[in-house]
Amino acid sequence: MAQNEEKNIIIMGPPAAGKGTQSELIVKAYGLPHISTGDMFRSALKEQTPLGIEAGKYMAEGKLVPDEVTIGLVEERLSKEDCKNGFLLDGFPRTIPQAEALKAILAKMGRKITSVIVLEADDEELIARIAARRVCPKCGASYSLRNRKPKVEGICDNCGEEIILRQDDRPESFKVRLDDYRKKTLPLVDYYKKEGVVKEFDALESIESVFAQIQETIGLR
Repeated sequence: MAQNEEKNIIIMGPPAAGKGTQSELIVKAYGLPHISTGDMFRSALKEQTPLGIEAGKYMAEGKLVPDEVTIGLVEERLSKEDCKNGFLLDGFPRTIPQAEALKAILAKMGRKITSVIVLEADDEELIARIAARRVCPKCGASYSLRNRKPKVEGICDNCGEEIILRQDDRPESFKVRLDDYRKKTLPLVDYYKKEGVVKEFDALESIESVFAQIQETIGLR
């Protein structure tokens, strides 16, 4: 893929596989907007778009936002100016129907997914990683007590807030999330393999090694 070609990328992988870290590196190095469903929901709600208001109703009740609302928000977001040269989708699609909807959205724009980055690691290593993960509740920065510690113990480098172990990162919650990924989201890998756009990486290698392979494979250098 040439440097100036449009790059419409999806990043996938089980929780704690390093999606956030690799996404940060891609966004910082190449200026692609990082689009996660959570951020997208919050942004649309803040802007008080009709779909944002609709999503907010479900979020306020602790319910899952229905596919039709989520898909509408994705279309709304991908239509923005900052996505004209490409984007990095994180957390969407999660199911085959969502992938089909995304394909239809992009087809209307005369575009398509160019790469699906899949990070893989065995479950035991993921569980060990998650036990060491800490996040900043204020700015969302992520750390690891194993290999990505904050400069000051227990304190976020960016904003000075105390970093925490998220409730859904606790072992019992994490195993549920991992099982959910294996059952519901993993079939997307097979879906995109049929599209010929899947690139798989060993998430257990160093952050730098994985990123270098991503650069070489999807043509970001």
